[in-house]
Amino acid sequence: MSVGRSDRLVSPAQATVWGLGQIVAAEYPQRWGGVVDLPETVDSRTVARLAGVLAGADGEDQVAVRGSGVFVKRLVRASVPEEAEGRASWRPRGSVLVTGGTGALGGHVARWLAGRGAEHLVLTSRRGMEAEGAAGLKAELEALGARVTVAACDTADREALAAVLDGIPAEFPLDAVVHTAGVLDDGVIDALTAGRAAGVLRPKVDAARNLHELTAGMDLSAFVLFSSVAATLGGPGQGSYAAGNAFLDALALQRRADGLPATSIAWGAWAGSGMAIDGDLEEHMRRGGMVPMNPELAICALQRALDVDDTFALVFDAAWERLAEELKGARPAPLLSELLKTAPSHASPVPSDPASAESAAAELRTSLEGLSSAKRQRSLRKLVRQHVAAVLEHTTPDSIESDRSFRELGFDSLTAVQLRNALGAITGLDLPTTLVFDYPNLTALAAHLETSMFPQGGAVEQSDPEEDRIREALASVPLARLREAGLVDVLLELAHTSENVSEPAPQEGTNSALDAMDVDDLVQRALGGADL
Repeated sequence: MSVGRSDRLVSPAQATVWGLGQIVAAEYPQRWGGVVDLPETVDSRTVARLAGVLAGADGEDQVAVRGSGVFVKRLVRASVPEEAEGRASWRPRGSVLVTGGTGALGGHVARWLAGRGAEHLVLTSRRGMEAEGAAGLKAELEALGARVTVAACDTADREALAAVLDGIPAEFPLDAVVHTAGVLDDGVIDALTAGRAAGVLRPKVDAARNLHELTAGMDLSAFVLFSSVAATLGGPGQGSYAAGNAFLDALALQRRADGLPATSIAWGAWAGSGMAIDGDLEEHMRRGGMVPMNPELAICALQRALDVDDTFALVFDAAWERLAEELKGARPAPLLSELLKTAPSHASPVPSDPASAESAAAELRTSLEGLSSAKRQRSLRKLVRQHVAAVLEHTTPDSIESDRSFRELGFDSLTAVQLRNALGAITGLDLPTTLVFDYPNLTALAAHLETSMFPQGGAVEQSDPEEDRIREALASVPLARLREAGLVDVLLELAHTSENVSEPAPQEGTNSALDAMDVDDLVQRALGGADL
């Protein structure tokens, strides 16, 4: 990290730890302590300040310790610096290299560059002209007046990239680089392997390093790195991606310190495609408050960043109310404290800081302590059902069936982490990221929570007035209507009186379904299936 112009960033590779840390914070909020950046030379003052940071209780989780002081990281709204006022708008000249140039994101950039007057566009991708849509894009750009070269090149291969650069004609010298290439391979940290990480880091880290080193002696007007909000804001399931993009942000700082042009933009998702998002990931982002941007708006932001000569900018579209809830939900977010001051307030069902989380967990435990094991599980089923509905954005918790598997409900590794975080915060338990796969339905999960919170067993069964009232209501339903709804077998089996009634035997599997039902489930099924 760099805390100012005089604090030169030495090793961008170390920033990958910082980026990965943001994902650890999202996936393990109850274990997260923070990340601390130390200077290259550590003296006694630095050690003393580090001790103070580690002993502190101010909630700061992104800290840089220097001999001159302790610095914390904050995001603030962008403004136009005074020195940028009156500066001419950036325009490309000569050749511009766009990595990932035949992809959806690279295509938007290439069209913008051609429209701004770029004389020669060099678009690289692994498949070159064999890439889907490459021929059409080339023709479109040529119609805009640009000369276009589409090259099949793995930019992480230094020799292959050098050959592309050597092939740029002398009459159109390289003027700018825009590195848009990237690969997503989502998965929680527990599922990361060296191979999966390398597949994501190679087109980000290795390619950017090659671009930096091979163009260092050229007279460039812009060197643009397409980073991601994941490296700054985190998010479950993007460990490798966040690490790779944190490298890009740090590389931009290092280049600036060396007097070279550099702008790293941490993008949110672009609508339609771009940033390699698919429908499922886009839906996850919407739930978390990130709204995919109109590409035209994103291009305007790119132009603005180059016009004011930003080194780093974070650009995303947000539903602020939902984003504030998401970011405040599982852990404190001092990084965003300035931004969230202007966000609409919204009550979150998940405690927003450790003290309130402990209080909520204690309150829940107290409310359950006097109940039997069966009633505790019933209460916990209601709790889990509410949070499952919230994570999956169901309009009502009643739509969540107790015996239906989480996979069938639509859970994946990302929503699994979201549910784990919410339940961990409200119960005070340290829960695994594989929670919904280890306990595959609402009933099994509630039972696990109950035994984890109360390993010594339950209390003496007590009368429940609400349950008595519900039983009386069920007893008032005419038998004919229950038979029409197909519920007689279920009710009789639940009451353990089937041997005294001449009704068809329960079908195979009824017992397991009954074990998964509570009174609320029974009422929901009765009222939902009968025309009373």
